Amino acid sequence: MSAFRLAISIWPLFFGLALIGISIGMQGSLLGIRAELEGFNDFLIGFLMSAYFGGFLLGSLLAPKHIKRVGHIRIFGALSAIASITILAHAIFVNPWVWILMRFLSGFAFSTIYVVAESWLNSATNQSYRGQVLSIYATTLLSGICIGQFLLTFGDPYKLDLFISISLIISIAAIPILLSGVKSPFLEESSRITIWILWKKTKVGVIAIALSQWVSGIIFGMGAVYAIKNGYDQNQVAYFMGAIMMGGMIIQWPLGKLSDKFDRRWIIGLSSILASIFAFLIFSMTTVNHVYYLTTFLFGGFALSLYSIIVAFTNDHLKPDEITSASGTIILIGGIASMIGPISAVFWFNIFGPESLFLLFSCSLIGIGLISIVRVLTIPALPKRYKVESIIQVAPNPVGTILNQDNESSKN
Repeated sequence: MSAFRLAISIWPLFFGLALIGISIGMQGSLLGIRAELEGFNDFLIGFLMSAYFGGFLLGSLLAPKHIKRVGHIRIFGALSAIASITILAHAIFVNPWVWILMRFLSGFAFSTIYVVAESWLNSATNQSYRGQVLSIYATTLLSGICIGQFLLTFGDPYKLDLFISISLIISIAAIPILLSGVKSPFLEESSRITIWILWKKTKVGVIAIALSQWVSGIIFGMGAVYAIKNGYDQNQVAYFMGAIMMGGMIIQWPLGKLSDKFDRRWIIGLSSILASIFAFLIFSMTTVNHVYYLTTFLFGGFALSLYSIIVAFTNDHLKPDEITSASGTIILIGGIASMIGPISAVFWFNIFGPESLFLLFSCSLIGIGLISIVRVLTIPALPKRYKVESIIQVAPNPVGTILNQDNESSKN
């Protein structure tokens, strides 16, 4: 069975995941807009947005143990209910500390839902097309997240409508999955590759994962806040965030294929430099028009595509039996960086002003680019036989915690 035919055969899962993506996309931007409109302290907004990544990281690390204890169907149902309840709690209790707690629980719930979905796919696939299935999975989520941005234009963030809509979408997403007849898959335990071991194998991989996820954490966590602070109306916020997400969804696949054919360090370096240039152009623009949205699309395409290529580059430097073990460490590094992102953005806002956020992105991304290109020019590339296939992944929401290809790879 091909990857596409498999996706069709388990369409209830992908339908549910698309709705989950929509709810995530709507929720993140909606809370950023509402928090700013309510006049929440900037640092509390930063903690609010970081709380999601904290919950997501904890959920990614603890989910396999909980799934083994109670089963993936029951844990999925329970966490879907929590995700649905938390968004309603935001609407009922407009208090920053309540929101921080709810945002943390929301991140925990969604990460566990991801792990359940991945375990389902893992049980239904084989090694020959597992990477393709994971790419379809991630593209489905990214599409939902992108659509969720535009759905913000259909309601008033001050009213209950959007909050109730998100809760309904989450509840509907759970129905086809909970009614499926798929048996609970077996989750294998594996020893963890520590950060120090990963650092010794590929320093560029560790640095690039941290920096790219830091940037992505700010985009997903504080993008809507940045737009509101710069005077964008609700529709402009939705188009701004939607353009960034759409760029990451569309440009990611061709860049990944290029990285499979050429030295990934060139692709990482050039993509980072292009993202840096587009970030500087956004910083320089004073008018929000079609050219502005095109520039944000290109920025999102090159900036949000980095994570998938960097993960593939990191896996190139691992033995086949180390890839699965290292995925948890990659999530840990990216999760910590994503948590730090929104809080550090608040400090930047207070020192240099929110209008300069993309200048910060430009400087950060040029750093990744220069490091990668210097390594290309000073260290020989790995032989092609050691390269794994690149897989589309969602930048700040680590996927692939269970689905990993056992391709041939090697140490640095």
